[in-house]
Amino acid sequence: MNRLRKTTQLRNLLHSDQTEFILEAHNGLSARIVEEAGFKGIWGSGLALSAQHAVRDNNELSWTQVVNILEFMSDATSIPILLDGDTGYGDFNNMRRLVRKLEQRAIGGVCIEDKLFPKTNSFIQGEQQELEDVETFCGKIQAGKDAQQDEDFCIVARVEALIAGWGLEEALRRGEAYRRAGADAILIHSKQSRPDEILAFAREWDNRCPLVIVPTKYYSTPTEVFREHGIGLVIWANHLVRSAIAAMQATARTIYETESLVEVEGRVATVSEIFRLQGADELLEAEKIYARSTRQEATAIILAASRGQGMDELTRDRPKVMIPVAGKTVLRRLVDKFKAQGINDITVVGGYRSEAIDAQGVKLVVNEDWESGSELASLSCALDALSDNTVLLYGDLLFRTYILNNLMDWESDLLVVVDSSPLDQAPGNKNDLAYCTAADDRAMYQQKVSLERISSEAEWQGRSPNGRWIGMLRARGAGRQHLLDALGQLRGEPGFASMSVPDLVNRLVANGHAPQVQYISGHWMDINNLEDLQRAGDFAQGQT
Repeated sequence: MNRLRKTTQLRNLLHSDQTEFILEAHNGLSARIVEEAGFKGIWGSGLALSAQHAVRDNNELSWTQVVNILEFMSDATSIPILLDGDTGYGDFNNMRRLVRKLEQRAIGGVCIEDKLFPKTNSFIQGEQQELEDVETFCGKIQAGKDAQQDEDFCIVARVEALIAGWGLEEALRRGEAYRRAGADAILIHSKQSRPDEILAFAREWDNRCPLVIVPTKYYSTPTEVFREHGIGLVIWANHLVRSAIAAMQATARTIYETESLVEVEGRVATVSEIFRLQGADELLEAEKIYARSTRQEATAIILAASRGQGMDELTRDRPKVMIPVAGKTVLRRLVDKFKAQGINDITVVGGYRSEAIDAQGVKLVVNEDWESGSELASLSCALDALSDNTVLLYGDLLFRTYILNNLMDWESDLLVVVDSSPLDQAPGNKNDLAYCTAADDRAMYQQKVSLERISSEAEWQGRSPNGRWIGMLRARGAGRQHLLDALGQLRGEPGFASMSVPDLVNRLVANGHAPQVQYISGHWMDINNLEDLQRAGDFAQGQT
């Protein structure tokens, strides 16, 4: 147990010479779980604290109720709690009283944001929310600092200028004013799915005082990027309450239906589900606006003509894509992934037992010559679906959601996904090895790397591969025509009947249109045999 005062522990975290991480908790039990997991601090999330009482994140939970919950959390742990104190629950006088009550309960510090009381969650119509006057907010910070009796108690000032659409210059102006008013750290917040504006702020801020971030929206950014930009503290802001919601719903339903505990499984809840329980129905529409506003309408082509090798009994009357994994077919999992991304125009190329394919929500085209084994012949059946923004992938893939999300975010005419995990640690086949212009450097966000070749050869031009292509490609803009041109060239060659998608990608490279590489590290699998199928169940349920 750490014998330092919790305020001192939090101050040490903020001034650490490395990037530190804290996790959300919302009651005494979850706070203890956070400490036992190894975290050095706890985020007392306003969203999570209100969600557990099924009220909205709009100060419907009073500050006295919040403090009462924090007392249980503090009593259950020896690590510091940083409270998400919204706007300070009122004016400067409310702020002074809040600080005194938090110190009495051994809370490490409080974060307040420069919006008006009562607050509204930043991800609900954030651009329409008003910000507090700078001088008024500075007075609130100064009042809190004057009220504290423990010199190590920390006040973090949260800047909402980027959320409100006021831009980088205003965010920096406010951050500097709050620092001069006595804030111990600055939390810069963003609703973007990419960290660009946060990183721009960090560069301009130049470590004037500790910088705190909450990457809820840009969660797939490698943490190495935060370290490289001098971020002091990263807050994982709502993940315990989300997992608790999913676990409770699944447990209640399964126990009721089966009168058994055998099939109980926990799943992570989405932020959307949390807001639904709070009555914030507009969030789904808000997320569509925020997440899709810069994207073109996209389409998807799923190659699903094969029966699959070594799974004769399972594919006797259906193609491989219709094999169930954890209660849902592989194809349905892919379709759900695309639709969740807002990609509703989905074409499936069937072949073997195509009549058994569940065509609900998709367009089904059939490659009558599927037995030839030509993937490019299957692709040729779906050229009408090839739009100015198309994702092409194999029908036997399982992958984490962020991979598709990143694929759609990147600005590249041609893009392939390559897993840079060591090949000796990756189960499954070792085909489609990728040779690239540079190895994966996870400290670089959206590293600019081009593909040079896809091959099954373990060595090419005296080099080892940089990873494995997972069977996912995106073509947009001019990339569509480049792909069509390469396909047309191959169609006129003698071996077309046995050509695969890697042949098409290699022709793109030969034509001077090498796809850009999106590196990942694991978080996907393909199903090639019974052993893969056994692993797929755990993967689909998030257990591996």
